[in-house]
This record gives sequence, C-alpha cells and structure tokens, in this order.
Amino acid sequence: MVFGNRGMDSGTGVAFTRDPSTGEKLPYGDYLRNAQGEDVVAGIRNTLPLARLEEIDPASYRGLREVMDKLERHYRDMCDIEFTIEKGKLWILQTRVGKRTAFAEWVMAYDMLEEGLIDEDAALLRVDANRLEELFKRVIAESAAKSSEPIARGLNASPGAATGRVVFSADEAQDWAERGERVILVRRETTPEDYHGMIRSQGILTSAGGTNSHAAVVARGEGIPAVCGADAVHIDIASRSFSANGTRVSEGDVITIDGFNGTVYLGDLPVEESRLERARAGDEGARREKIWKAFDRLMTYADRARRLRVRANADTPDQARNARERGAEGIGLCRTEHMFLGEERVAAVRKMIFASTAEEEEEAYGQLLPLQRGDFVGIFKAMDGLPVTVRLLDPPLHEFLPDRVQAAVDVALAEARGETKGLEEKKALLAKVNELAEVNPMLGLRGVRLGIVKPGLYAMQVRAIIEAACEVRKAGGDPKVEIMIPLVATREELRQMREELEPVARDVLRREGVELSHLEWGTMVEVPRAALTAREIAEVADFFSFGTNDLTQMGFGFSRDDIGKFLGMYEERRLVPANPFVTIDRPGIGRLMRMATEEGRAGNVHLHVGICGEHGGDPDSVKFCDEIGLDYVSCSPFRVETARLAAGQAAAGSGEKRDV
Repeated sequence: MVFGNRGMDSGTGVAFTRDPSTGEKLPYGDYLRNAQGEDVVAGIRNTLPLARLEEIDPASYRGLREVMDKLERHYRDMCDIEFTIEKGKLWILQTRVGKRTAFAEWVMAYDMLEEGLIDEDAALLRVDANRLEELFKRVIAESAAKSSEPIARGLNASPGAATGRVVFSADEAQDWAERGERVILVRRETTPEDYHGMIRSQGILTSAGGTNSHAAVVARGEGIPAVCGADAVHIDIASRSFSANGTRVSEGDVITIDGFNGTVYLGDLPVEESRLERARAGDEGARREKIWKAFDRLMTYADRARRLRVRANADTPDQARNARERGAEGIGLCRTEHMFLGEERVAAVRKMIFASTAEEEEEAYGQLLPLQRGDFVGIFKAMDGLPVTVRLLDPPLHEFLPDRVQAAVDVALAEARGETKGLEEKKALLAKVNELAEVNPMLGLRGVRLGIVKPGLYAMQVRAIIEAACEVRKAGGDPKVEIMIPLVATREELRQMREELEPVARDVLRREGVELSHLEWGTMVEVPRAALTAREIAEVADFFSFGTNDLTQMGFGFSRDDIGKFLGMYEERRLVPANPFVTIDRPGIGRLMRMATEEGRAGNVHLHVGICGEHGGDPDSVKFCDEIGLDYVSCSPFRVETARLAAGQAAAGSGEKRDV
C-alpha cells in the first residue's frame, strides 16, 4: 500500500500518454498534491494539469514520462495510467487502454501509423465507424449538452444537431425560412405533401413514427437532423404549441434537437461545425489539418482493402451528385415515389388516382412521364458509368391523398357552415380516400401488386427511365440501368411483370436507335416468402436487393412506425439485442438473407445481390453483409463514408482483403 497524502512531496494523479480529446502526442492528465486517488476522481479538490508536475517534482515527472513511453510501446496504443508519489518515490498503480473522442481516435491512429507503432490494418480497426458521422455533422457543444436537461427524447432518426424556431406546418416552414428564420418543423408525422417545408427546415421533430418513417427517410436523404417518435411531445394545433413532460413550447420558441441521440432541448444550445465537412468541400485550410490527413489516408486504405462495393440511396440529381462526391459507386435504390413529392407532382398523381376512364388515366400518365424522365436524366448524368437501380412505385396510393380524418372534417365543416363552393370536390376527395383506405396498407395494394392492378403506371415509369437513358446515351454518356420491381413474393409476379415491361423498354430503345451497355431487371427481397423461395425467383431475376426495412417489419411482426413506443423497454430487458431496424437481426432476418443469397445464386449463377434498406449504413450490418457474400451495400448519401469504412474494416478484420 502506498500513500499520496503524506505531505507536499507526495501526491496522486491520472496520466494519458496522448491527449484523449484532440489525439495530440502530448502527455495529458491531472495531479493532486498530498492526496489519495479517490480525491482526484471525486472532484472535491481542484487538480493541477499534469505538466505542473515537472515543476513540482522533476525527477518523478521524468520517471513517469519514461513509464508512459514504455507502456505505449508495449500496448501499441494510448494508455490511461494511475500513479501515486509517496515521499518523492513514483509508484505506478494500474494502466489500461484509454478512452478517447471520435476526433482523437483518428488522429492517434494516423500518428501511430506514421510512427511505425502499428500497421495499416491496426490503424483502420482503431477507428469506430459508428462514430464517423459525428465528424461530418454539427454537434451540440459537449459542455452545453452536459449542463442542459432534455425536455423530450425520441429516436435518433437522422444525425446532426439543429436549432431553430418551432413551426407546425410545412407551409409555415417554407414561409419562415424564406424570411431568413431558422426553423424546426414539428409534426405528429410527415407526408409527401410536407416535402417543400421539410427541405427548408434546419431540423425535424415528430411525435410519432420510427427510424424508417417518411420523416426519417427524407431527413437522412437530405442530410437534415431529425428526431422521430418522441411520444412525450403532445401537439396542440389550436394553440400553436406543444407540451413535453410539463414544458410548454409555443410557435416561434427556439428548440435544439440532437439527431445523434434523439434528445430535444428548450432554447438555443451552441453547436460546433465540422472541420472534416469543410475539408471535404475543398477548404484548403481545413485540408491542412491533421484530422483530414488522417481521414484521407485511412479511407484510401479502406477502399483498397474492401471487397464490398458501396452504393447510395438517392432520389434526385443533387443527392446523386452528393453521393458520388462521398465515394458512392452507384445508386442501389432510387425511390420513384420520392420524385412525386411537391405540389405540382402530387397533383398529377392525384389526377391519375381519380381517373374514371382509361383515357383519363393515360392523360395523367402523360403529365407524370416528362417529370419522371427529367429526374432520371439528371441522375444518370450524375452517376455516368455507374449502375443506377430504380425501384418502381412502392407505397400504396392513399399516401398521396390527404389524411382520411382531415378529409372528413373538411366535408363536415363545409356542410355545417352551409358552404357550397368546392363542397362536391371535397366530397369526391373523401370518397376516394375511403375507397383506397386499407386496414393494413403496408400489406395491401402496393409494390408489384399495384403494378399488376394498374399496369399503365409501371409501363409509364419504365418508358420514362429508358427514354432518359437514351437521352444521356445520345449525349455521350454511359447510363447503366437496373429496374427493380418491389414487394415480389412469387416467381410468377416477377415473370409476368417482366413479360409486360421488357417490351416497353425494347420499343423505346428501337425507336431511339440506342443500345445500352447495361440493362437489368430484378426485385427487392423484402417479403419473407421471397427469401424462402429465392431459388425459383432468381431464375427470372438478374439481381436481388434486400429491402431490410420491410423484411424486418414482416419478419418480426413489428410496425416500424410504432416500435418507438416499446423499443426502449425491449432493449432494457434485452428482449432484442438492438433495434432491429438499425442493426440486422442475425439469427432471424440475417438467416433469411443468408438463405436467400445462397439459394438465389444456386438458381442463377450470374445473380448479383445487394442491400438497400437503411441497414446498409450501419457498420455492424455492413460487416454481416460482407460475411454472407453480398456484392454491395446501399445507404443514405451522408452515410457513404461510414459504409466504406465499415466495409474496409470487415476485410481487414477477416484477413480477406483485396490485393492491396
């Protein structure tokens, strides 16, 4: 037993061989004279910086530095050391590998690699892919987060911190933003009609929905911080306010949301900008900083080492360009329904829904086709020479109509007020909403079933895709087209759809006199039956792409929009090891994926297989995808770097690297 409280020539301290906050190669720590170890950690006395020990006791400081160097060389990592000085004699009590910030771990890995202390594999595995996004997004200042109490918590739906004034509608978000205000859009949930306000908001907060809700998917695609499923948030539209755990927040009040951990704060908390994002955008000053040098070197090695390709989920030309700049090697999921967002496009979709004759329906398709074609041209140009997987319309049609309750309220109010102008239109709208309403729309008329019932819809989309590809090809580009038919459960569904749609594509190519270097047809494996019968479905498919959001929902029987109500308890009681909509459930959903991959390739040796659910950006899920031999993962553009890093780590950790 040694004692640091035997006088002013005694003391105790904690030392780190490098700075755990910045990664700098400088000793860091605290020292307390005439004290025991518990006095340092208890915080009841003010400590001295470790550097002051050199003035107080030069001999002990030199001895400590020698021990620090020796331990770091032995463990080949930054060490956290506890020590005591008793009457001028140094004693080392214990050491461990020290914890560090996301920023510091990159700097340390780079420095140790440069010093020859570790090799490239070790350096790559030292950084945490789960924390990489922290370095690219604005974050709440650590001191502010520690000193502030959240008023609500939800699901971390889209990373980043945002502050702004509360608004309750998409129109208000747009209006306030155009006046120069920073706004947070607060809704129970969002719909395609809210898109124009969502993209003008600094952040999005919803009281319902999960990590794969409309709000979450749009926010991730646009790089907007979002917290979803904060069920303590109760919105009162009449008073233009919401309450959360006893706190009332009115329209115009400032809140801060943290999309990394799902917290909501009252007030304007300070946020810190990303140096890595500035460097990625070309800021020369930021590119001279060590964090960028570390990122650039380790990511270059990850790209050389990985077997797994990384694509992006992108629905617009801007998203496609952003994804390619971040290293995406194609698009694994282009959701055509997101191209229908916006007032003009929703109106065209509604015209198609309300069509009572084949002629009216064709007229609606005629309005939609040029809009779709224009989007595809931009995407094919942005991804020139790289594969683009376009998913034909997937959601049920009622998602493009107003809320059923709101439509009924509008009719009732008009009748009560004796209003006649526009009443018949409101009644017709309500009738169509009621007609399309389903008890369980996620299992209803959507995906391939919609294509079978409304064959003109998918034919229009294929025509738009191929016409756009022809336009880009004639301009000297090389569009690589992959058309994906969603929600297939049987071989016949896919075979018959291909039988109907391939002639449409051939007719366009013949008319335009164009040959494409790459045109494939495949399906999303998102129904458990499709995974179980993958061998026979693969006979009529060129590719599979796992839609793990729906596959997880159907496999568990969990509603992905409602899981937030009980997920916390499930994780706390270890009923699930992790949120299955964030990380692939290996024993269940993962087994379906492994089976479908093996069976599919047995039925078609040329089949290529990927994943396009949100799991494609989760490091643990990326590692699993590498293990079962998928060809690529696809994720939000803002998670492409994370997926590239995770794929490189999977190869480095398994020893199955490409030739580097």
